[in-house]
Amino acid sequence: MTLRNNRPVATALSLSLGLALSACATGSPPENTSLSSINQPVVERNNYTFDVAASATGLNVVEQQRLADWFESMDLRYGDRIALEGQLANEAVREDVQTVASRHGLLVSEGAPVTEGFVPAGAVRVVVSRSRAYVPGCPDWTEKGSINGTPRGFGCAINSNFAAMVANPEHLLHGDEGTGETVVMSSNKAIESFREAKPTGAGGLPAVSTQSTGGS
Repeated sequence: MTLRNNRPVATALSLSLGLALSACATGSPPENTSLSSINQPVVERNNYTFDVAASATGLNVVEQQRLADWFESMDLRYGDRIALEGQLANEAVREDVQTVASRHGLLVSEGAPVTEGFVPAGAVRVVVSRSRAYVPGCPDWTEKGSINGTPRGFGCAINSNFAAMVANPEHLLHGDEGTGETVVMSSNKAIESFREAKPTGAGGLPAVSTQSTGGS
């Protein structure tokens, strides 16, 4: 009797296991049982390098022009990070690179990311790090709706627009860092102008005639 009772149970377990394996084999996406979107922005960073001849006195005019042309071809813009790599990255070289980068409104950052290869002798490597934000897998129209959870395409439009509009994609990973300096003069000037402004009703109400100007 015991063996007979165990056979249906074993058969049921084998059937359920087979169904589970067949569901996994179909590659159907799992249900999103939360109220959050599974489509979140991803930040991708690329490093671009350019080697310039340098010396203890900085960069000569020819190398500065080469660097300026490279910045122009890179379409240098807000959000890009500039760093220097190499033993000759002294203060004079940093000032010359900063002069060229300032034409695009950027500063030279401290510390450089790891790049491939070695910096040639007598040269300094200028590294431009550029980030891009996007939402992978969007738009997702694989399902029209979901009864058991949030649809997989939920959040694609909002998060994709948010990733496209953010000026510096790095701010999605860590917020903008302050400089530690407060522009007191500018803030006080705005506050004083607001306090000293006369109220809109200080001049009194305009006189309005109640007599009719139209003919009868």
